[in-house]
Amino acid sequence: MRLFQPTPRQTNVLVALACAALGYALYLRFLVIEAPSVEAACAAGLPRAICGLRNLSIEMHRHELFGAVALIAASVHLYRPKLVFFTIAAIAAIFGLMLYNSGSSALAVALLVMGFARPVPLDMSKPARAGRPRTTAPASSKRPR
Repeated sequence: MRLFQPTPRQTNVLVALACAALGYALYLRFLVIEAPSVEAACAAGLPRAICGLRNLSIEMHRHELFGAVALIAASVHLYRPKLVFFTIAAIAAIFGLMLYNSGSSALAVALLVMGFARPVPLDMSKPARAGRPRTTAPASSKRPR
């Protein structure tokens, strides 16, 4: 058994996804939800796509969907460590923390941190062996090459 640890390539992808999620969550919070001009345009009933995005974000906040998704994915990741559940939980937790679902999102982050201490079952199948070993004789060997 080994501990859950993503490879360097997986870590790079996770960092890129987390930065993209953080940037989009900040965009939603400060330029869509809290922007006075967008609020006035949506209150006036103008048919804009950004108003639908704003209403969807507000409804997801009302039902605490970001924190619930993060908490469920982090719990599944703690039970059975998988990179997919870690990624979903991390992105949902970032959205939850930035969009006012901080209680359950913070708990999900704590579960994600605890997931690093959870052992991951290894694949116990034997590797296929191809013929002779690829080692050479020591330099002091009297055997011809």
